[in-house]
Parts: sequence; C-alpha cells; structure tokens
Amino acid sequence: MSGEEERESNRRENLPIHGILREDGVLIPASEDIEGLKSRGYGTPKNDDLILAYYEALYLLSKGILEVKDEETGKKLSFEDLLEKAKSVNEDAWVKYLVYRDLRSRGYFVREGFGFGVDFRVYERGEYGKSAAAYIVLGIKEGKPIKIEDLAMILSRVQSMKKTLILSVISRRGEIVYYSLSRLSFT
Repeated sequence: MSGEEERESNRRENLPIHGILREDGVLIPASEDIEGLKSRGYGTPKNDDLILAYYEALYLLSKGILEVKDEETGKKLSFEDLLEKAKSVNEDAWVKYLVYRDLRSRGYFVREGFGFGVDFRVYERGEYGKSAAAYIVLGIKEGKPIKIEDLAMILSRVQSMKKTLILSVISRRGEIVYYSLSRLSFT
C-alpha cells in the first residue's frame, strides 16, 4: 500500500459512523460499520440495520464515534439536541446515560435490562458473547424515592435468574456509587 493509500484508509477509519434519529432510537444503516458496533456490544439488529438506544448514541456521540442527523430535517444534532430528544422519550435519560457512560468507561459491556424496572445487564470484562450477564443494574437518582416493595420484587427476580443486583445511586452532583444488594430484611 502506498503512503497515499494508507493515509486514505486511516482517514476512512477515523470518520464518524452516521446515524439517523428515529422515535425508537438512532438507526445505523447497513452501509455503516454495524459489525464493528455489534461486536463491541452496541445496538440491536433490525433487518440489516442497527438501532442504538439513546444512551448508546449519546455515549458514541460524546466520543466522536457517531454523527446523528434528524430524519425529517437532515440537520446534524449536537449532544444537547440528542439528550433533549432522549429526555422527551424517557425522563430518566440523563441518569441512564450517566450510569451507562460510567460502566463503559470502566471497561464493562453494558446491554439493555430485562424490563421489570432494571436498567442494564452488565457483563464481566471479556465475557460479552461468551456467557450471560453477571450483574443487573438499577439506576437510582438521589432524592427520587423507590418503594421498598418494588426493590424487593426486583431483587427476588434478579436472584431467581442467579444474578447479582447492583444499585447505582447517582448524587445530585452526578457522582455514582455502586451497591451490591443481596437481601432485604424488614425488621
């Protein structure tokens, strides 16, 4: 490969992936590097395309890996624009993004939760695609109460799946503290 071809190859590799803002997240068309994203634990396949959850798209946008355009206007969206859209769909979008970003920055693979009130499934480092998620993470915003009955139900369901429940508590300053929850007693 000549020097010019190598520079062109590097330039192509450093170009952001292009996504399209949709109601259900950010669509990555089949023409983009979908396999690269999927192998790193991003998105959900939809036909030949990939759909990123808003928190995934925010994370990739903040890293300069993704560029997002509005499907209707064709306008390129800033991080703030995408966050506002995410908040219009889910009022806890900022909390989910903060927890997702923190876990990813620690080297974990993070996937959408199973429902029933949990936010994420978290895989041990190096285990994504090889084994099931070891942890289930529930994000809790400081000052926003959660009913103890709801927490007990979530803990019971997580334990029935033989997983560990992790509470990620986000302070008003955006700091995150993690707690492993193994039992609740009502004494």
